Amino acid sequence: MPRLLLVEDEAPVREMLKFALADEDFEILEAADAGEGFTLMRGQRPDLILLDWMLPGMSGVEFARRLRKDAANRDIPIIMLTARAEEDDKVKGLREADDYITKPFSTRELKARIQAVLRRSGPGGQQELIRIGALCLDPVGHKVTVQGEPLDIGPTEFRLLHFFMAHPERVYTREQLLNNVWGQNVYVEERTVDVHIRRLRKALADSGHDRHVQTVRTVGYRFSTQV
Repeated sequence: MPRLLLVEDEAPVREMLKFALADEDFEILEAADAGEGFTLMRGQRPDLILLDWMLPGMSGVEFARRLRKDAANRDIPIIMLTARAEEDDKVKGLREADDYITKPFSTRELKARIQAVLRRSGPGGQQELIRIGALCLDPVGHKVTVQGEPLDIGPTEFRLLHFFMAHPERVYTREQLLNNVWGQNVYVEERTVDVHIRRLRKALADSGHDRHVQTVRTVGYRFSTQV
């Protein structure tokens, strides 16, 4: 049974979220602020954290930032819940969280986001075929096709594309891409990411899918389906 930690200071919102997830097979822990959230985690490590941005004392962004510095818990996925809808706020939140839901949101959307994040973070990660338009990536067969035709792509570019397609619309810094694609124990320079981004774009250029790989100035890169 997946364990969810809900960090939200407003009791009515916590009750609404628990009601929305009542038919899911989740164990839900509740915390009214960041301090209580950290305390609960000491004895019961969650599989996912639903985290409100606006918390008393310590914001949700700072909570997530501190969690990412904790070696024992940095890999726990986080979904940020917030009323902030501006792009700059989304970028700021997604630097620390794995997903971002803007209030108000539907129960259906919340459940879908939770299941998607749990799938990506579970054993083996995303192993299903991923399709974006005519572009198809097969993680098991380790191949990429466009309208059924195989694409010539290097192994590092394949891993990079796999990560991007499994996490669309989220902005990643170069450091985050290095940690997720190359691995945290591999020591390479951040500019290595730029080199492989160029190679990936070149591999996707003939089919026009290079436009999905977007540069976000001063931040990093994202893979967008909205093009």
